[in-house]
Amino acid sequence: MLKSPSPKSMLTKTGPATASLAFDSKISPITVIGTDAIRNSFDDTTLQQAINARSSPGVTDVIVNPDAHVGYGAPIGCVLVSPTHIYPGPVGVDIKCSMSLLQLDLDSSAIADKKLRRALINAITERTPTGPGQGQRDVKKSRRISKQTAIKAVTEGASKEVCEILSIPDSWPCRCEDSFHGGHCGTSDGLLERLDTIIKTNVFKHLDEKLSQLGSYGGGNHFGECEIVKLGKNESSLKTADVFGLLDNNVAFLSHCGSRGFGNILATNQFKVLRAYFENNNIPFPANDRELVYAPIDTKEANEYLDDMSLGANFATVNHLLINALVLEAFQEVIPGVKGNLVYFISHNITRKEVFNNRSTWVHRKGATRAFPANHAGLAGTPFAKTGHPILLPGNPVSGSVVMVAEGGAAKSCYSVNHGAGRQMSRKAAFRDLDQVVIDREFTSSDIITNCRIYPKDEAPAAYKDFNEVVKSVELAGLASTVAQLKATFVIKDSSGADD
Repeated sequence: MLKSPSPKSMLTKTGPATASLAFDSKISPITVIGTDAIRNSFDDTTLQQAINARSSPGVTDVIVNPDAHVGYGAPIGCVLVSPTHIYPGPVGVDIKCSMSLLQLDLDSSAIADKKLRRALINAITERTPTGPGQGQRDVKKSRRISKQTAIKAVTEGASKEVCEILSIPDSWPCRCEDSFHGGHCGTSDGLLERLDTIIKTNVFKHLDEKLSQLGSYGGGNHFGECEIVKLGKNESSLKTADVFGLLDNNVAFLSHCGSRGFGNILATNQFKVLRAYFENNNIPFPANDRELVYAPIDTKEANEYLDDMSLGANFATVNHLLINALVLEAFQEVIPGVKGNLVYFISHNITRKEVFNNRSTWVHRKGATRAFPANHAGLAGTPFAKTGHPILLPGNPVSGSVVMVAEGGAAKSCYSVNHGAGRQMSRKAAFRDLDQVVIDREFTSSDIITNCRIYPKDEAPAAYKDFNEVVKSVELAGLASTVAQLKATFVIKDSSGADD
């Protein structure tokens, strides 16, 4: 039951695209990012989840981003900060669901022909399958991955040896938000030991099958999308685009996926274990919500969660890098001589140890993207130290997507922004209310083709929030600015239920 008064009625505007949600005078308010239109789109359940999360043990900050909607314990599209506790809910069941962008040295005119785009779709899907349960063994031109290599991938991340075995360019790991996650002790050996324990306790019924999903998209809102890069005319953003490696009016490829069934099983098992721990020790669930289980830092429960999250995160990292290598291979098959470089790979379902307000803390981003600006200490030694790193925000195929860079104002959001547009319709409502003819006509008029026989209603642009308003919210709040716009030319997607 919702508290009285309604959470939405407690929102207080503090700027053109910021508001606060004050609900208890004893603790600091929740920061809400969004224009008037965006704030009006939040339902009470989303805001109540934010209140529940902010009231939970050890939590010092909660940020609600403009893409926020009802999630698992905490809203999807939120940031939760705690120096003392780990919360699996504000990471979710698709550990390290992420975005990556591959820039090709190919002018947009080269893919104007629909037959050529169809050939590219076929070449990519012959290498990178979509759909729940699908893996490399299910496609014609798969890159065979031994179980030994897959285990190295989940325990080492994008190590030099893993990249060599999988023919991933050795320059790509330095363009990852994190190329390796080491668990609570920070070592591959520790993760290998944890994985051995998990296997012995029969957490995985079909481990080989889950490991074989490296190099695949999965289903639901995961996708691959061929883009045309459009840079602005601002001198500062052009310099930033050059550091990012973006090429105006050239072809790029945007990918969205995570840790597939491997990460899902690890996360689901952790929820089961932690719930049992709460119940066996008579620990009350925060706000009586079983999805807000937690573990105090340095406990056995927290260490095991961080190890399992790291295994799933390493899977997601190598999954993305392998997909990009396979996409580049597909382009080279259809258009010989094409070259490509990774722009960036960045997560939106993870918890990371960061320094915030001069204190070491755990920043949980659930459907939220890291946003470190120029000269942030966390970017020291990276190619983006003087600009800020690329922020990859998917909108929808028709409205487009954007590449952004953080501004100094990102401090107010714990150096985070949204992860995309965010749903405004449930999947059930989309299936019930949206018109397939209208969806198909919209794609046709935008000159976008897909691999889907029928584009899924629950993934139609109308099922998501107004992306322009979402981006406007970020810019007006001073969190980040747009470096490039991405216009879709074709989409690779599955029409099954979501696994994100």
